[in-house]
Amino acid sequence: MEWTKEQRYRSMDDVTGEELAGLAELVNQCPWRQSFHIQPETGLLNDPNGFSYYNGEYHMFYQWFPLGPVHGLKHWYHTKSKDLVHWENVGMAIKPSQEFDSHGAYSGSGIEHEGKLFLMYTGNTRNENWVRHPYQCMAVMSQDGSMAKMDAPVIAEVPKGYTDHFRDPKVWKDGDRFFAVIGAQRENETGTVVLYHSQDLKDWQFAGEIKTGLGEHFGYMWECPDYFELEGQGVLLFSPQGLKAEDDSYQNIYQSGYVIGSPLDMEKAELKHGAFHELDRGFDFYAPQTMQDPQGRRILVGWMGLPEIDYPTDKNGWAHCLTLPRELSIKGGKLLQQPVAELEALRGEKAEASRTVEDETVGLEGFEGEVYELLAEFSGSTADEFGLELRVGESQKTVIKYDAVTKKVVFDRTHSGASFAEEFGTVRKCGLDAEKISFRIFVDVSSIEVFVNNGEEVFTGRIFPSETSNGIRVFARGGATNVEAVKWDIIKP
Repeated sequence: MEWTKEQRYRSMDDVTGEELAGLAELVNQCPWRQSFHIQPETGLLNDPNGFSYYNGEYHMFYQWFPLGPVHGLKHWYHTKSKDLVHWENVGMAIKPSQEFDSHGAYSGSGIEHEGKLFLMYTGNTRNENWVRHPYQCMAVMSQDGSMAKMDAPVIAEVPKGYTDHFRDPKVWKDGDRFFAVIGAQRENETGTVVLYHSQDLKDWQFAGEIKTGLGEHFGYMWECPDYFELEGQGVLLFSPQGLKAEDDSYQNIYQSGYVIGSPLDMEKAELKHGAFHELDRGFDFYAPQTMQDPQGRRILVGWMGLPEIDYPTDKNGWAHCLTLPRELSIKGGKLLQQPVAELEALRGEKAEASRTVEDETVGLEGFEGEVYELLAEFSGSTADEFGLELRVGESQKTVIKYDAVTKKVVFDRTHSGASFAEEFGTVRKCGLDAEKISFRIFVDVSSIEVFVNNGEEVFTGRIFPSETSNGIRVFARGGATNVEAVKWDIIKP
């Protein structure tokens, strides 16, 4: 169906309970609802927002359009957890109800201060000619969960030299000052990130554009920036739009990645860093956000989806989910991402296999399923390529393999089930030169997350197979390989 502007920007005050119940019923009939990922009860989920630890719990908010699988009047939805595994839906957190957020409460972040959780976000507005003007706003959550917006924006103007593509504040504290990075577009339509600082989270001063080594023309807009320090180094994450595909890189409609270098020079607003790396080499990953938890871990969650793509769940009135939480570390100038240890609590019945596979494709005894965690380690290989076929059915399979000739990891969803986004290709690859290859894979009803060699590379993708496609096979071609595999059923949280 075609959504009109009026439908996309309806107030929730005008929506009847009957309409919402009908939408929920349509969603619940969907065969591809996830079992252990954060997903919307109805409508569209996108960027993770306000990811933080407060009052003894992890809090996650996300961009939400409640009425359908399209981008419209954005709200913040709130879910929380004590362990990053079992999430409790709290409900709508920020509603676009003021002049400064009349056309959507866009992305932002959270920080604890004076016993409360401060949530800084972009208020989207449009005038009668549909011209956008953004405001950076603040909402404050108290320990009882009640939410109050500040009466006025904390940053009302876009600084000179930038367009109204100015959004997604990420706030942190360093010493006695608060800092925020904001995604921006210069007037020459190139992307960048700017820096602000504040003593009290209310009055903010512009500290300038962050000087990076990426030059003036690295995409036309940088969304969802996030700066943090890890193991003594400065890390800037952001999602640049408008990068051209290059070999195996930048294959999606929009990308997400990072640079690592010396800590950000706050006075000069300068970051000296190495090369830009993509965070995730799969199909469906965007707008990640990180937080530091009480154990000192830096944890990342991304949106498992992309803008401007139609997904097979759309016809059931919902779209997208969030990735599993990943703990970050640095090795050899790159970020490693590993599933947080708490996810082991989801492990149920276990199956194990050990064998040599030579020029064949074989099923492993006791290995099948729709929802599971799988660890497969390949060693002593003489094969040209080897790997796994997952969610295998009569004509369906998702392939995760290592091509030893080109030294590349490959994720192939050509035959994964219902097709979508094929204009961006059905195969993703990245280089990896290693003697041993391990795949730690989380398979949910309609997604796969693959952590290669302890998180040196990660591939995330949505897949939409039939319920009956639940085979698991290993293969080797052009030689032999040894495989050790362990599979755990996942207990629905």
